[in-house]
Amino acid sequence: MENFYFFLSKKIQNQKLISNSGKIRKVNGHIHSPYSFSAFSDIREPLSMAVAEGIAVLGINDFYTTDGYRGFAELALESKVFPLFNIEFMALQKEEQKAGVRINDPQNPGRTYISGKGLAYPVSFSERAKAKMEKLMLESNRQTYQMVDKLNLHLEGTSIDLRFSAEDLHRNHARNLFRERHIATALRNAVFEEFGTSETRKAALELIIGAEVPESILNDRAILENEIRNRLLKAGGPAYIPEDESAFLSLDEVLELIIDGGGIPCYPVLLDDAKGNLTDFEADFHVMAQRLKDKGIYMIELIPGRNDFHVLKDFVTLFDQQGFTITFGTEHNTPKLDPLTVTCRGGVPLDAHLMQINYRGACIIAAHQYLVSEGKEGFPTRNFPNPDRLNELARLGESIIDNFTNS
Repeated sequence: MENFYFFLSKKIQNQKLISNSGKIRKVNGHIHSPYSFSAFSDIREPLSMAVAEGIAVLGINDFYTTDGYRGFAELALESKVFPLFNIEFMALQKEEQKAGVRINDPQNPGRTYISGKGLAYPVSFSERAKAKMEKLMLESNRQTYQMVDKLNLHLEGTSIDLRFSAEDLHRNHARNLFRERHIATALRNAVFEEFGTSETRKAALELIIGAEVPESILNDRAILENEIRNRLLKAGGPAYIPEDESAFLSLDEVLELIIDGGGIPCYPVLLDDAKGNLTDFEADFHVMAQRLKDKGIYMIELIPGRNDFHVLKDFVTLFDQQGFTITFGTEHNTPKLDPLTVTCRGGVPLDAHLMQINYRGACIIAAHQYLVSEGKEGFPTRNFPNPDRLNELARLGESIIDNFTNS
């Protein structure tokens, strides 16, 4: 797939692009695939779901890796669902960590999730950037391997005769990135295979995690695996291993990595939790907007499924007025296979204004990744973009998406 945009080349040269101007399409700009951790059994499943749900634009957003891009691109061409090529990193801001400032991780001060949107395709990282990404993957997996060893020690102190090989778990449950979610899945599967009744499974799990397992979650895979992960593998759990600083880059290093790959730095907003709480960094929206601009981040994304509709609406309206480019997604980074259609907490649908903002953001990313893949300038990543440039990118992206879906 030397030139993913072959379907556009002659049309753009001859200025024969078609455009359904004004049509607002459904977008999900952020899903994880099995190349990191996701609810999907394979890379085809989300594309099939997108077609069934009428989603026109879908963005892959795996941690530390672009290995899923090729299969995603091929299936996107087949499905006529326009693909956004994204990536995600965890950065560590040490000063904020020392000060106890929570950014977009509610439990870990200083830890900062950052996405890169609209990377060049085919992927084009420098050798130096590739080496940094490989080191991040290695260090992250080293920590998870140590968690498996510690889990085995914990299991030895119970009457449950289960033991695990980190290498086997990595090979059987993960691709490149091996995380605690994979361990939780493996442990749940092992308990269900070893014990044949609800009573014996419940008793075994309670011994292992040291807490009551309500009947209501025993057969809810997603909730049960989250409970296993939280009780055993998170801070304070018997199999927890703290992450080494070598498993993180600074925020500045992550931003440079994203730009090196042709992407747009994008801040994933956590916003309100079920109790209405906000992190320290996100508590004052106006201050947050200025701090993001100061850091060179001019694009944000949200996962509306975890937010109240009215809080989301007020926040997005403010950041849209501030000139930020905004997109939404669902993540799908737990075992629960929800629909791909983006909704707010409780299944409240997006209104027309939010749908329009989301589609505009996707169009801007689509235009950017096309332009950088052609060796041209896309979204201005070094300076806050002016409205005229964003409008130009939005119009181009709309045409690209329309031509892709009609090719």
